[in-house]
Amino acid sequence: MTAADHRNIIYDVVSGASAGAIAATFVCPLDVIKTRLQVHGLPDTSGRKGRGVIVTSLQNIIQKEGFKGLYRGLSPTLAALLPTWAVYFAVYGHLKELLHSHADNSGQLSFGANMIAASGAGAATSVVTNPLWVVKTRLQTQGMRVGVIPYTSISSALRRIMQEEGFRGWYSGLLPSLVRISHVAIQFPAYEKIKSYLAKREHTTTNKLSPGKVALASSISKILASLMTYPHEVIRSRLQEQGQVRNPESHYKGIVDCVKTVFHKQGVRGFYRGCGTNLLRTTPSAVITFTSYEMINRFLQHILPPHQSNSDSGPTGWNQEVSRMLQESELELKGDPKNCCTLGEAGNDS
Repeated sequence: MTAADHRNIIYDVVSGASAGAIAATFVCPLDVIKTRLQVHGLPDTSGRKGRGVIVTSLQNIIQKEGFKGLYRGLSPTLAALLPTWAVYFAVYGHLKELLHSHADNSGQLSFGANMIAASGAGAATSVVTNPLWVVKTRLQTQGMRVGVIPYTSISSALRRIMQEEGFRGWYSGLLPSLVRISHVAIQFPAYEKIKSYLAKREHTTTNKLSPGKVALASSISKILASLMTYPHEVIRSRLQEQGQVRNPESHYKGIVDCVKTVFHKQGVRGFYRGCGTNLLRTTPSAVITFTSYEMINRFLQHILPPHQSNSDSGPTGWNQEVSRMLQESELELKGDPKNCCTLGEAGNDS
């Protein structure tokens, strides 16, 4: 990879982590509600008729756990963002390079090649960051468990999970997380194609689309991917959370057992518990994330373009500049008439 490619990856990581942090903080309360709906089902709404699930859930959390309860799991989410984006974009960029032979005349990768790159990057990211997502899920749901000693921090949660459940505890729900690859395999190529379509309509390039058009592309691609892949999130959350359950009868033996149990007890609707809340959370989150990412990335590209010549900085650029000056001096000493003319013109300009 060239220096420009490395700089592009750094820009991607910084832009992605910053955008992700903004979005995660903004929608954290909805994320907490969504996770609890996935794991524990609908809240008790007796005496609160006419109030929606989200409002009732917010009131329950604030009454029992205070305002802090709305931001449970935010710290591991933020802690996971940097490695998530670092791994994702490093692998994604590398795979796109390897698959560049499948690009069309305009340099755009085919939909299939984009899916392969996104899937490979998603798999690598899931394996690296799964322990932090397990901690996030546990922190978000532990306030609802009676008789469970709460985790006090990310590090204490990681230590206790390893001590009490072993290495498998860190990777609870990994297989459903790997299934989530289907989500990014749909979302990212769809996002790229929608951006490309909007750019062609406006006779411009994708990196010059307005924030509104970027928001439109991100929201459509996110809704599409979420509706098609949501059931795996319910299964993943239940498997990640069950390490805190003290009743062995409640334990799922694995993915197949979890799917059968959810379907037997709640039917197809059980796989879409919290889906409405999830869309209310993920759609604005995707809009904030992708729009912030594009704007931050453009800003970084503007202040320090990755294709900038090495002569601007570093030893290579310095050597090139010295070499150029020596060549001019040599011409001057030889009395080259062409060079004398040039020097004379420069003197007149000054």
